[in-house]
Amino acid sequence: MKTKYSKKMIKGTEMPVPYRMSFSGKLDRLSSLIDRLRVHVSNLPAGGQERAIANFRIYARGDRALRLVYCPLTGDVSLTEDEAGECPDLGPQAGETPVVAARITISGVGRQVVSALPDCISVPLDDDPYLTAVAMPLIEEVTQPRCGGQAVFQRLCEVVVIRLLRHALEAGKVDTGLLNGLAHPRIAAALVAIHEAPGEAWNLEKLADTAGMSRTQFAVTFKERVGTTPMGYLANWRLEIARAELESGLQVKSVASLCGFTSAAAFSRAFSRRFGYPPKQKRSQAA
Repeated sequence: MKTKYSKKMIKGTEMPVPYRMSFSGKLDRLSSLIDRLRVHVSNLPAGGQERAIANFRIYARGDRALRLVYCPLTGDVSLTEDEAGECPDLGPQAGETPVVAARITISGVGRQVVSALPDCISVPLDDDPYLTAVAMPLIEEVTQPRCGGQAVFQRLCEVVVIRLLRHALEAGKVDTGLLNGLAHPRIAAALVAIHEAPGEAWNLEKLADTAGMSRTQFAVTFKERVGTTPMGYLANWRLEIARAELESGLQVKSVASLCGFTSAAAFSRAFSRRFGYPPKQKRSQAA
């Protein structure tokens, strides 16, 4: 089903936007990404030999001040040792004791989000009450284990990832990439449109119109903010979604149509160029 676009304008931007809005009535920049996140969590002993594999920790000081640290690329087996080495910010600061340790990895299309995050996010929880509201139950599940604790821990870590995305977006923690594009109100409108409707027959003119910008202004600003061209981002997003849908068992023809390709043959060529193997191979693996 195609996403419909309202003629309602964002106040101060004068551009058409998708129907998906936040509770405040503003453009929801993250939900279309969050829908595709695949978060995997392993709970680890906070005081054990977890240092080499944990990339998420909560530390406490004697004065009960808490600090949350998440380094999404640390320990990622798909990266080289230099790319995914231990982040020094993951270690304790003076007077800190680890109370929570976990390995949180994001797969599938969600890796687009990981690449948009800073290499390491370190947040004193006194500075962010919304993260504190999730961190406290995490600590409780570790220090006071009960039935169903692992399931609760998994769900809470998913919420932490979402709130860290918000934190990075709102605090201006990135200077290029997807989150930097989403921080720009006009570029965000085009990005959300791509995320919501990858199968739409997008071209530069339609995306620029969605953003309420001229083609030239839109193309230049998009490249500056996101680090790639609008059509390059669209092509990559479609293929990442295609790979995830094939992994879920969807047929090649259905995936091609969902992702906006004119034919299964055109989809197969683009997929093979991007990943080095045909979509039928990924579909067979899923089956």
